[in-house]
Amino acid sequence: MNLKNITNFVKKDPGENKIADFWHSLKEIHFSRTPLILGIFIVAAAAGTFFVLNHADQNYNVLSTIENEDTQSSEYIQMRDDLLKYGNEGVSLLSQSGDTLWNQAYDMSDPSASLLDDTAVIYDRRGTSMYVVKMDGPVGAIATDFPIVKAEVTLSGSVAAILEDGEKTWVNYYASDGSLIVENQTRMENNGYPMDLAVSPDGTVVAVSYLVVESAAISSRVIFYNFGQAGQGQVDNVVAEFTYEDTVVPDLVYFGTGTCVAFRDDGFSVFQGEDAPEERQNTEINTQMVSLFYNEDYFGVVTEGEEESYRMALYEPEGKECCSREFDMEYQNISVSGERIILWDNTKVEMYDLSGKLKFQGDVLEGTVRNLFQMSRNRYLLISDEGIKMIRLAW
Repeated sequence: MNLKNITNFVKKDPGENKIADFWHSLKEIHFSRTPLILGIFIVAAAAGTFFVLNHADQNYNVLSTIENEDTQSSEYIQMRDDLLKYGNEGVSLLSQSGDTLWNQAYDMSDPSASLLDDTAVIYDRRGTSMYVVKMDGPVGAIATDFPIVKAEVTLSGSVAAILEDGEKTWVNYYASDGSLIVENQTRMENNGYPMDLAVSPDGTVVAVSYLVVESAAISSRVIFYNFGQAGQGQVDNVVAEFTYEDTVVPDLVYFGTGTCVAFRDDGFSVFQGEDAPEERQNTEINTQMVSLFYNEDYFGVVTEGEEESYRMALYEPEGKECCSREFDMEYQNISVSGERIILWDNTKVEMYDLSGKLKFQGDVLEGTVRNLFQMSRNRYLLISDEGIKMIRLAW
């Protein structure tokens, strides 16, 4: 627009309305600037959005502290919005404010836990006792005849367990009241040594991975037992079996969708099917596998990186990759909690969102980190050797 036409508006035809001409000129200025102003707002909004999405915090605030918590002799797992605390002498449920909602005493020498939604089983590894609990309170004890290798809980509170006694192993199934539903004996010379166990959410299908050693060669078998109607006519309730040569299958996980994932030392296999699971995906990983992490919605694998030290990839239960990225942090533990992938080593912490963007990088001042749980968008429960604190990130 010509500025001369604006400054010299009084020199136009004297027959014209000078005031109307003036306001017309101002309107011209207004409308000609609108695209520029709008453009500035768009750029500012885009810059702000980019900053928020790609901002990595280095600081946090401590909102509250749970007093008198001995975190060095107990383990903690997130049970919905609360914390399940267990140790050698008992289990209890804590609220986020630190209130004890209930507790249950027992005696175990090496307790471990399996959690599914609002139900958990605490079991004594190499011992013979288990205890089933729910969010609303303890359910009951289960006693076994032989030492427990691994146990998994179902939504109903029933428990599948691998028991071992010398050359014999059992895949047993117990009701939440401790009664034995199914007893299934296997022999190591037939199936191999049991490495891991996973149970479908409804408790019908149990998957067990066995390591087989024959003539100095190793292989692995993944066997699915169906303790429902579909498995009644099968030998030992076996409805599906898969063999992997020169491979170890150390971990099995059943997700809420009914999908089972077998983690091999050279990749992973995805199994689907209610009565007799079938292998639907076989993914090979050609680089050295370092870590495995998962929750009820995702699983992740850390391998050696190419440009940086490590590469992590996050997957949906069906095997679809959600994100991947390389990183350099030397870590002791990695987990996925809520919408964050969390790594920690001593006092150093890094957090990534589910698309792989770095959201936090820094050191905590509350001692050595033992665990971190995302409780809401920017609030986390920090478990350290000095206690439990609720912290808040700025973003």
